[in-house]
Amino acid sequence: MNRADAEKIALDWIARWNARDLDGILGKFADDVVFRSPKAVDIVGKPVLVGKAELRAYWARALEHIGELRFDLDHAAFDEERQELFIVYVATLGAKRTHACERLRFSERGVVDGEGLYGAPA
Repeated sequence: MNRADAEKIALDWIARWNARDLDGILGKFADDVVFRSPKAVDIVGKPVLVGKAELRAYWARALEHIGELRFDLDHAAFDEERQELFIVYVATLGAKRTHACERLRFSERGVVDGEGLYGAPA
């Protein structure tokens, strides 16, 4: 994967979240992905999710509880040597706007490691 591919993936990721297209979002993830999120503790009881099935369950449950959802891409950064994409965006969830970043590390199988990082209110 190169920088142009990474930028396309970032734009697609934002569009699929805005459309609530969970299958499309998960399409780039390996079956054995490991994903970390502090928000997962409140939703599924643990911060580290192992496998696409656990990640799907977390995101599906989260989407059930979110009214308005809108992600606005700020920028994407890509480390070609590490095959790691950072998607930096503003998340609007209901009335709350937050700066956020997703870190996704790719292999030939897709995303094998990821992390949701959430920052200050926007």
